[in-house]
Amino acid sequence: MLAYEMIVAFLLLGGFVGVMAGLLGIGGGGIMVPVLTSLFIYQGVSNEMVVHLALGTSMASMVVTAFSSLRSHHAKQGVLWNVVKAMLPGVLMGAFAAAFLASLLSTLFLALLFAAFMLFVAIQMFLNKKPKPDKELPNKTRLFLVGGAIGSISSLVSIGGGSLMVPYFVWRNVDIKQAIGSSSAVGFFISLAGTCGYLISGWESTHEEAFVIGYIYWPAVLLISAVSFFTAPLGVKLAYRIPVANLKKIFGFLLFVLSIKMLFSVL
Repeated sequence: MLAYEMIVAFLLLGGFVGVMAGLLGIGGGGIMVPVLTSLFIYQGVSNEMVVHLALGTSMASMVVTAFSSLRSHHAKQGVLWNVVKAMLPGVLMGAFAAAFLASLLSTLFLALLFAAFMLFVAIQMFLNKKPKPDKELPNKTRLFLVGGAIGSISSLVSIGGGSLMVPYFVWRNVDIKQAIGSSSAVGFFISLAGTCGYLISGWESTHEEAFVIGYIYWPAVLLISAVSFFTAPLGVKLAYRIPVANLKKIFGFLLFVLSIKMLFSVL
């Protein structure tokens, strides 16, 4: 039976990542992966599998969070569906394939990759550097390629893609609110395809673990999702009411600290 403290930890994690997903247009993987890694180590999961399990569980938990955030942004007409549809085939293929690639990589390599990427995201958020919006959105072929690249990277480090997608949209002259909303929509499909990839790629190596199917620990997914579904709309409301520059700096610093902690925990 799942320990009481673990239930509380998963619920609190779900509440926090839900708000962040709606507020900043991110999937919450930057927070979930290092926290889940620590929680799984506490539960006795082996070092050989712990990061893979954290990545897959994080990706599966983002499905409900991203859908809730997407629905709220859509209600505020914040999603450019023609752009999302053009990127969708590339996003799905890239995210699905990258999950299989992750299954072939070692725990240490994945931890190093995740920490390096989160350092990049943290610096980006802390400096709050905004790309100069000097180009229009490209044609469907290029959007397909961009979707494939962002989907692959996002699935490999288990993020919703917002840290890459939002700056790209802003660079392409998209209004920041629509950039966040469209990023949430793309993030939903990244999480969906990535979840399928981690589910299938980890099937044989993890099926003997309790409550684990593929590289996904389902009690954590259910508890995180149960709360994040309701807190993501709160984040969306806040995104339309408050400036997020200072919050980004705090969040970026938190990402950096958690990523470094995760890296040392698997060394």
